[in-house]
Amino acid sequence: MFGHWLRLRPGTRAFLRLKLTAALLAFLFIPDAAAVQHGFDHRLNRDESGIWSRSNQQVLHVALIGAAVGGSLVEGTESRLGLAFWRATEAATIEKASVALLKRGFSRARPREGNDPDLWFQGRGHQSFPSDEVALAAAVVTPFIREYRQDHPAVWTLSLIPAYVGVARMKSQAHWQTDVLASVGIGVALGVLAGQHEQPLFISLTGGGAFVGLRYRW
Repeated sequence: MFGHWLRLRPGTRAFLRLKLTAALLAFLFIPDAAAVQHGFDHRLNRDESGIWSRSNQQVLHVALIGAAVGGSLVEGTESRLGLAFWRATEAATIEKASVALLKRGFSRARPREGNDPDLWFQGRGHQSFPSDEVALAAAVVTPFIREYRQDHPAVWTLSLIPAYVGVARMKSQAHWQTDVLASVGIGVALGVLAGQHEQPLFISLTGGGAFVGLRYRW
C-alpha cells in the first residue's frame, strides 16, 4: 500500500494530503459521541471568539485574493514564483464562478438554518454547499505546494490555511463537514488543473507569450 502511495502522481498526493488534513482537523471538533451517532455531518457549537472570529475569516479571505492578484501583477509570468501566482489567480477566479453556480444549484441549508444536514434544494438564500472561502483558500495555496513541494517541503504548511478556514466556517455554523471536504477537493482540483498548461490560461487567451511583471518594469 505504501508503495502504491509513492507511485501516485504528485498532484494526486497533494489532493489526498490536503483532504486528509481537513478531515483530521474536522474530527478534532466533534463535540460528543452522540453527535457521531447522527452521522458524519453535525453542527458544532458556535464559537466566533479569538482566532475563530468572523472578522479574521473575512480578512484572510480578502488577503488571499489580494496576494494572488497582487503577486501576479508584480512578478509576471517570467519567473517560477510569478507562474505560481498566476495559476493561483486563475484557480481562484474559476473557483468563484463555479462555486457560485454550485451554491445556487444545491441550495443546501446551513447548520444555523435548522441543524439538519439533509436539507438540500431549499431554494434561494441557502448556500451551505460548497464553501466559497474554503475552496478559494485551497485553490490559492495548491499551485505553490505543487510547484515547490520537492525543493521546499515546508511549503506543505500552506495546507493549514484551508484547514483553518474550514474549521472556522464550521465553528461559525456556516458549513457542514461534507461542505468543507468537498470544497477542499474543488479548490485542490482547480489548483492542480491550473498547472497543467505551460502558460496561465489568462495569458494564453490574450494571445501573449508572457506578462512582464511590475517588478521587472521598475
